[in-house]
Amino acid sequence: MTVTPALPGLAPALVEPRPGSRAARMLMPRSVDVVKDLAADYGVCTRPASLRRTDLDSGQTEMIDLPCGATQEAKCPACAKRARRLRQQQIREGWHRDDEPDPGPQPATEAQRALIVARAHLEFARDEAARASQWDQVADLDEAIGELEAEITTEGLRGRPAPPHATDDQEDGDGKRRVRSTKRRQDAPDLPRLSVENRTIGRTYEGHAGQVFRPSMFLTLTLDSYGRVHSDGTPIDPDAYDYRRAAWDAVHFPRLLDRFWQNLRRAVGWNVQYAGAVEPQRRLAPHAHFAIRGTIPRALVRQVAAATYHQVWWPPVDELVYEPGRAPQWNPAAGGYADPETDRLLPTWDDALDLVDADPDAEPVHVVRFGSQVDAKGVLAGTKDADRCVGYITKYLTKQAADCHQVTTGRQRAHLERLWQELRHTPCSERCANWLLYGVQPKKARPGLKPGRCKNKVHKRETLGIGGRRVLISRQWSGKTLADHRADRREWVKALLGVTTDNATAPTGPDTVRHAWELAKPTDPDVPPIGHRVLRAISERIQWRTQLDVARRAADPPPDVSATTASPSDSEEGAGT
Repeated sequence: MTVTPALPGLAPALVEPRPGSRAARMLMPRSVDVVKDLAADYGVCTRPASLRRTDLDSGQTEMIDLPCGATQEAKCPACAKRARRLRQQQIREGWHRDDEPDPGPQPATEAQRALIVARAHLEFARDEAARASQWDQVADLDEAIGELEAEITTEGLRGRPAPPHATDDQEDGDGKRRVRSTKRRQDAPDLPRLSVENRTIGRTYEGHAGQVFRPSMFLTLTLDSYGRVHSDGTPIDPDAYDYRRAAWDAVHFPRLLDRFWQNLRRAVGWNVQYAGAVEPQRRLAPHAHFAIRGTIPRALVRQVAAATYHQVWWPPVDELVYEPGRAPQWNPAAGGYADPETDRLLPTWDDALDLVDADPDAEPVHVVRFGSQVDAKGVLAGTKDADRCVGYITKYLTKQAADCHQVTTGRQRAHLERLWQELRHTPCSERCANWLLYGVQPKKARPGLKPGRCKNKVHKRETLGIGGRRVLISRQWSGKTLADHRADRREWVKALLGVTTDNATAPTGPDTVRHAWELAKPTDPDVPPIGHRVLRAISERIQWRTQLDVARRAADPPPDVSATTASPSDSEEGAGT
């Protein structure tokens, strides 16, 4: 062992392990770690799914690896990075566009109109047969209607011309629907209510020298305060911190966001489009960042946020009736959950709601609102601020909610643990097992329910109550699905490399190659070990990247495809899709 002498006043001396010793070997980098690092650098999936493709004419088989498609770094860094960049591309394409992404459907063809006329005649005939109680003919006509509607779909018409006829099982239902008052709360300010125009593009502004601007917005919405916190997000007084309200707000935050966009569209009078993400703050409460197409007065945005709320009309949850260790048990004879001591059945979900409906002074068990901090600012297309905002929205998409902020101190761990324990026993839906703790049977109760073990995502430690979708994008944002954006990337790569794989150039007739596909198991003898497959994919990706770099330098100007608006490294991932 080599000892380096320490000088006076300096750090302790470094002790170098003896060459060839176990300590020296443990300091050597591991080859498997290098493979993982290279796979992450070159965008190679480390847990691909293997498909076996068999040529039905020759019988030859080959293995093809497909990326796992994970969106979390903990599972697959390469696939998570690819998914994040795809979302960034989607946000960029829809944010500052100056045309409507959904121009509307094209006129129907004569063949399509003829099919709808035939469907109308069948509906008339069915109604006549039902009036005459000719049920055998009704059954035949229902079968003909099903076949015709399948043909209508094949012909290229979207949707159904009419809803399906109710079956006997559907008609036996009581059809009971609970109606709540839509009267606004007295403690919420009123909002303007305009008819919503069918447009998604914001207004333009004229600057100096006739220059026209069409700015958009970046918006951040947060929840209310639950108590004063330190700079690391932990409560100054944990006993005074309102963990119960924090848990309930987190569970119902998605519904509050839905109400906000409904109220905003009615207040401004046009179909506002948005793209954003939900993530936890340092205090572990969820908040959301959104890119909004077009601009809205900031005062109106804050007014809508202050006036938006969501009421939860559930049975009372003022106090726990049972502790988790002595929760009600399933009674097979009675077909429901009963008190563990008296064996008395608990009220059903409908019975508990009937009591709420019968009480004229009933109040919602919870009301979730936004906090006073509403950050809204204008953003111009093509600026560094626009790229910075896109990166900010997608910053934590590849991480679980609990991993967005590092937990390094005991105080942070205690705060996370206390919030999670509150979320574990907070009812998340009508069917949540936690209702047993409040003396109510969940809706459609079944054997095996255990409070604190509901499988809904909101109860998991890694989600922090954010159980819904982390990415929120309106329907008319970019006019494309994620599959469309992936196709754009592939087309960009093919155009750059001069590759043609269109259906028009594919062989047809007797020379057409026929293949059969099946999912291969990792234990199948023809499936190579995962290490071999990853190494081969790294080599293949390096060659692709080299070819793309050469083609990119030779292309002047580059192909005019939407994928070119993304960052340069995006094209490397598009090559492997």
